[in-house]
Amino acid sequence: MSTPAKPIILSIQSHVAWGYVGNSAAVFALQRLGFEVLQVHTVLFSNHTGYGQFRGQILSAEHIQSILTGLRERGVLHKVGAVLSGYLGNAETGSVILDAVGDIRHANPQLRYLCDPVMGDVGRGLFVNPAIPNFLRDQAIPFANIITPNQFEFELLTGAKLASVGEAVAVARQLRGRGPDTIIITSLATPDIAADQLGTLAVNGTGAWLVTTPRIDLHPLPNGMGDVFAATLLGRLVDGKALPQALELATATLYSLVKATTPGSRDLPLIAEQMQLVEPAAHFAAQAIAP
Repeated sequence: MSTPAKPIILSIQSHVAWGYVGNSAAVFALQRLGFEVLQVHTVLFSNHTGYGQFRGQILSAEHIQSILTGLRERGVLHKVGAVLSGYLGNAETGSVILDAVGDIRHANPQLRYLCDPVMGDVGRGLFVNPAIPNFLRDQAIPFANIITPNQFEFELLTGAKLASVGEAVAVARQLRGRGPDTIIITSLATPDIAADQLGTLAVNGTGAWLVTTPRIDLHPLPNGMGDVFAATLLGRLVDGKALPQALELATATLYSLVKATTPGSRDLPLIAEQMQLVEPAAHFAAQAIAP
């Protein structure tokens, strides 16, 4: 018997010629997991901002709409089983993405849309167009099935200042009431998590699970970590893994890649260590969080 074809994944986010962020990271990760990926870029830059100066441009919403229209005309857009979005460039692009997701959902009600609400991080603060946080909070998050904010982004979206893992679970459950079924909070560092550990928390309608990993002493940390995590998490879920197992695998993949990163490098070693995308060397158990 032949193996059933995997669903096509549409990935809409940034692209750089040099480095591994946005589609430059996520597409390879998904392809390595065996998926065909439709790549739609929101920006085209020479390199990511971790290298300082860069050149290129943010692509217009009209340009992105044109690409999606072409895919629709070829009949391929309605074959998509999952959508991944990340760095937007501007809020107008976000509206085009939501229109496309709505169109695909009409053809495939089982579509999974993972929105990685890229806005900022601890230390760097907000690094996107000022209109994007409101767009994500008010329009994209309610439309998504899965969201993967880091703690900084989650607090920005909810207005909460997390004091514990339990509080993070409670606020995530409140946010679920606005639309998304599954909420993942990365880089979680509440006071009840050991100082030498980082947490990744997953909350859905059936439970909550926490994976903790040792902090890795790298300065600077490589760019693109959230992009790789979101892509591998989505790939594992689309492959049929339950949320706790998908969380374990995606977290282990990212940890193993970061651990293998050369000190001083601005990028994860995606090519040299590509087996970590498929069979990560590390393993960290997802611990169920009591209600």
